[in-house]
Amino acid sequence: MTDTGPNDVTLLLAAWRRGDSAALDALTPLVYRELHRLARSAMRGERPGHTLQTTALVHEAYLGLAGAQVDWVDRAHFFAIAARQMRRILVNHGEAHRAAKRGGGQAPLPLDEALDVVGTPSAEITDLDDALRRLEAVDERKASVLEMHYFGGLTYDEIGAVLGLSASTIDTELRFAKAWLRVQLGTPS
Repeated sequence: MTDTGPNDVTLLLAAWRRGDSAALDALTPLVYRELHRLARSAMRGERPGHTLQTTALVHEAYLGLAGAQVDWVDRAHFFAIAARQMRRILVNHGEAHRAAKRGGGQAPLPLDEALDVVGTPSAEITDLDDALRRLEAVDERKASVLEMHYFGGLTYDEIGAVLGLSASTIDTELRFAKAWLRVQLGTPS
């Protein structure tokens, strides 16, 4: 993560949790740039002319985060929840888009950058979401690690801070989760 002081963000999140509305105003500029970077990353693999733009994704995610009743722990926790929020928005948008074009004979909606990393650029975001839900049913921690890393762009250390795990454990969990996804999505290693 870049440019925001983790201590500043953590202190402001704590103040916001206590009901200080001024803390939310101070927090916004500190996290906006990072949210925009995460959204760009999530949108990178989407088709040209995608109807959901990066800034709209940021704003929709931020509105959801601002209205969330979450006991924010720290900066890494905030961005982990942001990753989940962006995933939900992209999946909902993809499902709505797919529903709107059923029977239209158009090509399926390409998946975002997360699937490029996993090696399945032609799959749909809803396919990834379904696979992540199955992984979550089998191993919630591995699904969370994958979601935070690819949808949230969190580093191993940041994921470790949220989940209380070492960087080496995060690496192991992530490698397993990627291999599991490849099998589930029917893609070669």
